[in-house]
Amino acid sequence: MLRHKWLLVAIALVAMGVRLIHIDQPFVDNWSWRQSDVAAIARNFEQNGFHFARPQIDWAGNAEGYVGTEFPVLPFLAALSYKCIGVQEWIGRSQALVFFAASLPFFYLLVRDLFGRTAAVWSVFFLSFAPLSIVAGRAFMPDIPSLSLALVGMYFFERSIRRDEGASLWVSAFLLSVSLLIKLPSAVIGAPFFYVAWQRYGFRLFREPRLWLFALIVLVPPAAWYWHAHQIANQFYPHHFFGAGGVRIMSASWYWKIAAQTSGSTLTPVLLVLAVAGAWAMGRTSNALIFHWWFAAMLAFIFVVGWGNRHQWYQLPLVPIAAIYAGYAAARWQQKFGSRRLAAAAGAVLIIVAFGALSFLAARPFYAPVARELRELGFELRAITSPDALIVAADNGDPTVFYYAERKGWHFTEDEGIYYGEPSDNAQAISDLDNLRRHGANYLVFTSGTRWWLDYYAEFAEHVSRNAAVVRETDHFLIYRLNPIARATP
Repeated sequence: MLRHKWLLVAIALVAMGVRLIHIDQPFVDNWSWRQSDVAAIARNFEQNGFHFARPQIDWAGNAEGYVGTEFPVLPFLAALSYKCIGVQEWIGRSQALVFFAASLPFFYLLVRDLFGRTAAVWSVFFLSFAPLSIVAGRAFMPDIPSLSLALVGMYFFERSIRRDEGASLWVSAFLLSVSLLIKLPSAVIGAPFFYVAWQRYGFRLFREPRLWLFALIVLVPPAAWYWHAHQIANQFYPHHFFGAGGVRIMSASWYWKIAAQTSGSTLTPVLLVLAVAGAWAMGRTSNALIFHWWFAAMLAFIFVVGWGNRHQWYQLPLVPIAAIYAGYAAARWQQKFGSRRLAAAAGAVLIIVAFGALSFLAARPFYAPVARELRELGFELRAITSPDALIVAADNGDPTVFYYAERKGWHFTEDEGIYYGEPSDNAQAISDLDNLRRHGANYLVFTSGTRWWLDYYAEFAEHVSRNAAVVRETDHFLIYRLNPIARATP
């Protein structure tokens, strides 16, 4: 038992150390646009008043920019920290690390109670070093905090049902409710919760008053918040609700791409193979079915929310599921070779080295500063424009330029720039630009990824040359000062 304890501590310390690497990295990595939005909400809380119920983004031009989001407790806490020590990227990033670290002991206890100590240690190891877990575990996003709360909630729920502990049930209800508040797709974990209750009560679960109260505690706060967020999105420009539009069934090739991604940069081939072996070895025992139900719910979620799953972080719950399956497989393998200690040790080292190496190779590209030029453009805009300048940015929907410019503005094109940045034709580009000029736009900027517009849309380029002047040009970006135009009537 003591050996397992120290192994768990060692794994946790190394896992935290890995996530601390480049913890102060600017929001220019592969998930820059999502993190820049969360960071902007945090900074707007700090600068514009702590109006918790009205999260505010930077790309609504001269409007207030209130949007419908998840329960914004994470950017709110970051904003409180900003008041004390200033705006720092590591503050937001470290939130995921803290939640992840806090969940590890409970994840261990959950797996230990169901499959034994050895499987639990291996499961913690795989959860800690899966590439998607590493990357999400140092991102200023709600996914790891939500998943961590859900995992701890699962431990307390399983414990409450198995031991008939009322206190554990209410702790679980609170944790799961907060998990859904800060990331609604975490609701897929309801499948294993339901199975655990069904396993104990059967049809009688629908006649258990405490389970009805549990459901009310879990569901009413998220329902109230997301109704409010929906009203905010309807009432205020740009009428944006985070995560909206994700429910769409896609083509077979789309799902094949997700499957290939899962075997690579989400889990690694080593973890995938061990997970398949573990799921098979578990069979249909009552404890195994808890995670079979969760896995089935995740498959259904990925299928139905096909478009939303273009974002890899939506598949994050696959990591603990795979970790438990793989942990079970590794424990069974160790048990089989228990009397041959040298063979068991060699096999364990092989798994650790192979998985660690593949995880490192898979995680490394996520750190690449792919949005670095947007940050550079933002700094340039901050230097040459007044604080009240309004920017039109052909940025493929990435708000990083607004965040680092500390300016407001619009994605270009206005209506679909956040999703489909390219104009349909010259007429649309000209019309959208002039409409934004009438709303006070002062500057138009292009990145190296959108400068081709000026070659492809010839009439639009001519219109820009007549109505704007170049003020900065580099290999990475192009900044125009727009000529004044009659303002639109409010």
